[in-house]
Amino acid sequence: MLAFTLQAHAPAAQEHASGPLTVDGGLMLWTLLIFALLLAVLWKFAWPAILGAVEAREQALERQLAEAARDRELAATLLAEHQKLIAEAKTQAHAVIVEARNVAEKERALAIEKTKQEQEELLARARREIAAERDSAVAELRREAVDLSLAAASKLIERRLDGETDRKLVQEFLSTLGGPR
Repeated sequence: MLAFTLQAHAPAAQEHASGPLTVDGGLMLWTLLIFALLLAVLWKFAWPAILGAVEAREQALERQLAEAARDRELAATLLAEHQKLIAEAKTQAHAVIVEARNVAEKERALAIEKTKQEQEELLARARREIAAERDSAVAELRREAVDLSLAAASKLIERRLDGETDRKLVQEFLSTLGGPR
């Protein structure tokens, strides 16, 4: 049909000069008729499919947006929970550090106290040993002093005195002088 229309207009087109700005009524009529026919076919068959695809795409996008909003809310909730857990962990770590410092300080105080007690016991034992050694040395000195006194007295008297009774006598004399030191 199109070919027929073109042949009918061919002689007329040869008579009139054609250009981009010239208006041909027959061509315009056929163009509008074909456009309306194509529009009707597209309206009947293609438009529902295109509209259905657009609506399906719109619903999918709305569903994805809703899922994204839920995921964002979930992420915010998880972030808040995570921050809460971190704060609790920091609090617990601080409490553990404080507790460890307290325990270390108590252990240090106990160690210092134990060391002081051991030092005092060692000092007391050393004093007792020194006192015992001093008493032993004083007793030994007295015995030697008694022996020296007897030796000196026997030389002065030029006779030998009885050792045991003389010793007793000198020890009694020495004890009356100053007592045991």
